[in-house]
Amino acid sequence: MTANAPIVVERLTRSYGTQRGVVDLTFTVQPGEIFGFLGPNGAGKTTTIRVLMGFLRPSSGSAHVFGLDCWSQSTEVKAHVGYVPGDVRLWDNMTGKQFLDFMGAFRPSISPERRRMLLERFQVELDKRIKHLSRGNRQKLALVQALLHDPPLLILDEPTSGLDPLMQHEFLTFLREERDRGKTIFLSSHQLPEVERVADRVGIIREGQLVAVLTVDELKQRRTRPMDVVFAGPVDPSEFADLPGVRVLAVENGSTRFRLGVQDDLPRLLRRLSDLPIVDLTYAPPDLESVFLTYYQAEQRERQEAAS
Repeated sequence: MTANAPIVVERLTRSYGTQRGVVDLTFTVQPGEIFGFLGPNGAGKTTTIRVLMGFLRPSSGSAHVFGLDCWSQSTEVKAHVGYVPGDVRLWDNMTGKQFLDFMGAFRPSISPERRRMLLERFQVELDKRIKHLSRGNRQKLALVQALLHDPPLLILDEPTSGLDPLMQHEFLTFLREERDRGKTIFLSSHQLPEVERVADRVGIIREGQLVAVLTVDELKQRRTRPMDVVFAGPVDPSEFADLPGVRVLAVENGSTRFRLGVQDDLPRLLRRLSDLPIVDLTYAPPDLESVFLTYYQAEQRERQEAAS
């Protein structure tokens, strides 16, 4: 590990009395990368981020940002970070302009050119009181305040929440541009396609524990796309047994409705389906559960092997 890397987490545990937070996390975020922190709601993503920001003290282990201890040197840490929380709460009676002016006063220097660029790019409403803004416009204000001081590290907890699809695309494009400028970005999300689009590496957290750290190419190889197929008559599940990368996940309605998990070799699967009495087919984008399915099955195999 590099001691002064943007983020270094070692054996980090944070518990809430008898309740689990995160357990024994160890990972490093390298300079100039987008690190996706991927997991379902309640997995421990926000707890990790609150420790990084100095809002929570580790129960054990450590977390450092640019070599600074996130708890004992939290003020110095915040000077290097642009932060967007998962549950954005702003001052309702301020206008957007008043809010950005207020937040900007805590920073030693804000470039007027950068401020102007961000406001134009994200189409921020400045004149309305925040209590009259939509959720998406509140989120854009939160994003702009995190970016105003041009920090070397961004820590973003579900940053596209509330944004419309066009603005989500624009924001993710902007993150890639910031990465290309040398910024480091820690992006927490439960949306697999979002992380796959922009991240260089991904940490996968489940039930408070880090399951894996992968490159995005490795992640794509491990995730599964669900396919729902309806047939005119019953089909024997063994029809798919010899297809590598294809699993039968469920069989319903008298063997006429199948849910398949498809990892690779799609052309061979489609040829097989063309020989069967197919009525309908839905091929969905990969989701987070499909990634975890790989690890659930690996754990089950390990337990079975240990028992035998």
